[in-house]
Amino acid sequence: MVFTQKDWLYWVLLICLAVVFSNGIHYVVFRIAGKTQVSTNRRSIGIRRHLARPARASLLIIGALFVLPLLPDIPMQIRERLQQITEILFILALGWLAIGGVYVFEAALLSRFDTNVPNNLRARRVHTQMQFVRRVLIGLVLVLDAGALLWSLHDERLWNYGTGLMASAGLASLILAVAAKSTASNLIAGLQIAMTEPIRIDDVVIVQGEWGRIEEVRSTYVVIKIWDERRLVVPLSYFIEQPFQNWTRTSADILGTAFLYVDYQVPVEPLRAELERVVRGSPLWDGRVCGLQVTNLSEHTMELRCLMSSRGSSENFDLRCLVREKMIEYLRQHYPQSLPTMRIEMARNAGASSEAGNQLPS
Repeated sequence: MVFTQKDWLYWVLLICLAVVFSNGIHYVVFRIAGKTQVSTNRRSIGIRRHLARPARASLLIIGALFVLPLLPDIPMQIRERLQQITEILFILALGWLAIGGVYVFEAALLSRFDTNVPNNLRARRVHTQMQFVRRVLIGLVLVLDAGALLWSLHDERLWNYGTGLMASAGLASLILAVAAKSTASNLIAGLQIAMTEPIRIDDVVIVQGEWGRIEEVRSTYVVIKIWDERRLVVPLSYFIEQPFQNWTRTSADILGTAFLYVDYQVPVEPLRAELERVVRGSPLWDGRVCGLQVTNLSEHTMELRCLMSSRGSSENFDLRCLVREKMIEYLRQHYPQSLPTMRIEMARNAGASSEAGNQLPS
């Protein structure tokens, strides 16, 4: 079949109209969505970032589906083949759009729960659970999209092949379970962590002697941001099978100590008053606990424990360092003899007897 120049021009005109119409709808929809978000003063939830490209692809394919039946003089076999290819692309674009919608839903929900506030227990709980829910929803979208893709092919051979594949799924599952035992245990551990919440996003933990915050909870592992910017990657099963410290399990409030070792001659009350002055003047203190006590006595020194509270572990660490610096400065200025000293005292009588015994007879 020979196509005339008029046919080509007609096809190009229809395709251009479909592209212009699709892009016009895309522009209007996302323009309205952007203005609505700005007018409500909501934090960005990534509508344009996650939905703009899949929405544009979906609208262009919808335009192609409308234009394809209007194209004249195309053999039925070629038309059916083009129709099937367009349907496949449309299903893939819808799956892409649905995945973007999952990310937008997650961002919209998490925008109501800020983890940067002091009392962020509920926010950290929601952030941790939403990571697991997001992966489940994306997996469900992929399964549904694959099923719709097979259904759109209209080929009985593919369905027969799928039936045989499902029949052998039991044996394949057993083989995979044995080969990927650790991966499966980590996936199950991820479900347990999402439900029982031994850790959450931004929790302060000590794992294998390292202090850090939970930065990511992935499908099979957890990323911990160490205080010196390193990253510690730990399998999820570790948090189910091994003990660890969670400093923000129920609250971020924490107590901290700073120890001083001074001579017995140093009075305690002036030091207690100085500690209260230093702590009350610092914004790192949360106003709950401040005290100084003699906690131990040794042969040469007495141990003073400075106890103070803060809203979080980072603030408490800085407050403890501040207390050490200020208390040492106060001792150096007012009690320079406060450093631990070694005393040696010799009895005068014992010294005289020793001197007499050392004299030789004349």
